[in-house]
Amino acid sequence: MKTNHIIIAAMGFLSLGSLTSCSDSWLDVDSKTESNSGNYYKSQEDGLRALYACYDGWQRTVSDGPTFTLYQLTETMSDECFGGTGNNDGRNTQIIDRFDMNQSPSYTNMHNQLWTSYYTAIFRCNELIDKSEGITWTDEKLRDQYLGEAYALRAFCYFDLLRIWENVPLVIHATSENVPQATPDSVYAQCISDLKKAISMIPANAYPKSEAATNDGHVTKYAAEAILARLYLFYDGYYNNNQGGNVVGMLTKQEALAACEDIINSGEFALIPRFKDLWPASSDTKNYEGNWVNTASTYAGNGNAETVLSMKFNYTADYNGNNDGNRFIVMSGLRTGSCVYERYGQGWGAMTVNTKLASAYGPGDSRRQASIIDCASLDGYEDNYISDQREYTGYAIKKYTPLSKYQNGNLTHYTDGDAAGDFQISQYQDWVLVRYADVLLMAAELGSTNAETYFDEVRKRAYTDDEGNLSSNYIDLSATRENIWNERKKEFAFEGIRYWDELRQGLETAASQIAESNTTVLSGGVKDNIVITTQNVIKKRGFCQIPLEQITLSNNVLKQNQGW
Repeated sequence: MKTNHIIIAAMGFLSLGSLTSCSDSWLDVDSKTESNSGNYYKSQEDGLRALYACYDGWQRTVSDGPTFTLYQLTETMSDECFGGTGNNDGRNTQIIDRFDMNQSPSYTNMHNQLWTSYYTAIFRCNELIDKSEGITWTDEKLRDQYLGEAYALRAFCYFDLLRIWENVPLVIHATSENVPQATPDSVYAQCISDLKKAISMIPANAYPKSEAATNDGHVTKYAAEAILARLYLFYDGYYNNNQGGNVVGMLTKQEALAACEDIINSGEFALIPRFKDLWPASSDTKNYEGNWVNTASTYAGNGNAETVLSMKFNYTADYNGNNDGNRFIVMSGLRTGSCVYERYGQGWGAMTVNTKLASAYGPGDSRRQASIIDCASLDGYEDNYISDQREYTGYAIKKYTPLSKYQNGNLTHYTDGDAAGDFQISQYQDWVLVRYADVLLMAAELGSTNAETYFDEVRKRAYTDDEGNLSSNYIDLSATRENIWNERKKEFAFEGIRYWDELRQGLETAASQIAESNTTVLSGGVKDNIVITTQNVIKKRGFCQIPLEQITLSNNVLKQNQGW
């Protein structure tokens, strides 16, 4: 959330100790200045501040710096990227990439911070929802709106937890009990219930698109509808074998389609005419004139017409607990020996791009250049910087990469305004979780009568050049499920979507797509082979290792996931 809001950074409000040595009943020992669970949640303003805390908790699943953010997990586990990082770094990214603890058996708590951050966010949502009846609401519409957003955020968190670990505790009220893992269906049921509440409680006009760039990423009714449709498609694919059945008796295919059609018919969203303008790095029109020179960017901006849901970040993070930066962007950045290279800022070289994806784009498809950095095209990069890079493929992620800028004649890390902030923690690019293009393709896949129109809109934009001309390489395709899946692969590359799309095609299909057989890369400039077996993916059922620390803290009430 932006810094002009008051953010509650603690997990909950701390209770103050009482002065038990004094027995005078008339002595009031309650603090008049400190907030705690006993004296808070009274006014509507308290409710708003508590909602900010919910957003802060959700954001901290990225900005608190877990070893692997959800984004890095999905990119590394999919067939889009390899683990990468430095050639002398630990091999925890290779565990994720290969679904294989033998890469480095000591990494038993890789996901502990991520697990903790998600449950911290859920705790905050639970607190607001539980305490809401004690608040004196002066505007019932605002009460519903705030609670609707809290329900949506809780659903987002649980949907992520289900897809990462599948077997997770379901906690919807504050409790000190040692809660065991719930059945996945019961957690899916809670997600659906929360999303439907959000859709009914958040007014359609609460956050008009005209204010999207300044509303600090508030969840809209339409964002909740989009996640509801995404949940349906994932569950139907992974658990129902794409048979179009209902989800735990609570969500039908027709409801999922209706949610998409409502977004489309709202008139609030549209495709940005040029694909490259969706991303700061690909819309950056710097030219090389002896030095890289900043010229006007064509970036469509935060909260543009195509953004249905995004997670917001800021450049003001520090190492004193103020965490609000996008912490996964530095991981995907080019690994360089100096702070920046040409237009790109320094990064840690994780998530090196699989050459299979780089070659998946046909001629005339503008998405390839907008999505991928071709390192060989950067003057001298391969000669100077790959000696420290593990699993170098010649390609890097462009959609989410650190940028650089000129300041006072020097090339520096690119941050807001005056290049403020530490580049490791202060990247501020939005993570766009749902684009309108995704809504169109979901509606097409769900069987809309306008499926062909929606499908063609997305594809034609991809084959349109900078002057607005449709490429001669464009050919008409039918909006079949297979064609839609193939289009999604190219449209949403490096957006944290591909892995879930693979799993919902079936576990064995996903494993066959992810598998690699002696794929040659360069580690430290020396040839290296990557082997990923289908059986490793299948044994884990596509899910992650539950942190050993959480199992230990639960006195083994929590059980490790299959295969780990």
